[in-house]
Amino acid sequence: MKRSHISSPRSFSRPAISALGVFLLFLLGLTLTSRKPSGLAPNRRLAGKSDIPRLAYLVTGTKGDVKRVKRLLGAIHHPRNYYLLHLDLQASDEERMELAKYVRSEKKKFKNVMVMGLADLVTEKGPTMLASTLHGVAVLLKRAKDWDWFINLSSSDYPLMPQDDILHIFSYLPRYLNFIEHTSNIGWKENQRARPIIIDPGFYHMKKSGVFWAKERRSLPASFKLFMGSTSVALTRPFLEFCIWGWDNLPRTLLMYYTNFLLSSEGYFQTVVCNNKDYQNTTVNHDLHYTHWDPLLQQRALNLTIEDFHDMVQSGAPFAREFREDDVILDKIDAELLALTDGGSELKAPDVVKPTLSWKRLEKLMVRLLDHENFRAKQCK
Repeated sequence: MKRSHISSPRSFSRPAISALGVFLLFLLGLTLTSRKPSGLAPNRRLAGKSDIPRLAYLVTGTKGDVKRVKRLLGAIHHPRNYYLLHLDLQASDEERMELAKYVRSEKKKFKNVMVMGLADLVTEKGPTMLASTLHGVAVLLKRAKDWDWFINLSSSDYPLMPQDDILHIFSYLPRYLNFIEHTSNIGWKENQRARPIIIDPGFYHMKKSGVFWAKERRSLPASFKLFMGSTSVALTRPFLEFCIWGWDNLPRTLLMYYTNFLLSSEGYFQTVVCNNKDYQNTTVNHDLHYTHWDPLLQQRALNLTIEDFHDMVQSGAPFAREFREDDVILDKIDAELLALTDGGSELKAPDVVKPTLSWKRLEKLMVRLLDHENFRAKQCK
């Protein structure tokens, strides 16, 4: 990579941008370098890396989601990243073909986009959702080279800032940080999630249905500690290689355990990362999403008020959930936050990053998350 072709913070005219690098590197030096994880690949530099990273996205949808997936792809696309699109088995072959034709028709722009041809059956609340995510990770590990973070998005997610801002801020972060919401204080989820035994028919049938409940219940495991959190993650390539290739037996053991676990996608990665000594100190307890939990607001399909929109923007999160197709707020996000025209982004060079003022919001979030006391206090416990 030729640095002369990269719009790095040092080349901008704004003095504040160069101050960002100094401040973040100073902060990360105090917070992170004293306790580096011990099991990471030696060819990966751990702190102060200012090279622009690459992100690998898995975008998932189901029947009727082609339009939403197209719009989301246009909003998050950057030629530096990799994208894998997956419509589950409930979607028709015609829908998958439509999505593949769309990507091929925009080949000049979307040459870093793949569409998964062999669809997975995904059962709501079942472990087939986790299986589908691991399938997507495996494809990205095989087909996409040299990416740094994996991010999973559903068709109901949407970005709150351009990719340039995310890449700009992530270029200053140590490449071993895993952004994953997690807690071992599972409370009511012990009886509702951990003790029941379920069977996901998606492993055995071709038609989508609900999970089956067994009469028996199980005790909590003694050989590992359960952690739970959000299904949305931003995980490093080395950690996911550990999960897929499993040179330690932990990922396979936990995968068997979570096969009969309700909503296993809310616990598998959390339990793996927090029960392995090489990765348990790499976690940032945040899923990089803004979520509004007001039930009435969700019924209104996130038709936000001006105050709600302001809160969402000021959260600093790069993504938000959940939006419905053609929600009016998406037009507002496109116009005011993403500067998109016709639902898509301009054609860019892969080594050029031109951040907008949105990077300041993400910087503020990262500074808070990586504060020395906040960062260590919210890791695996």
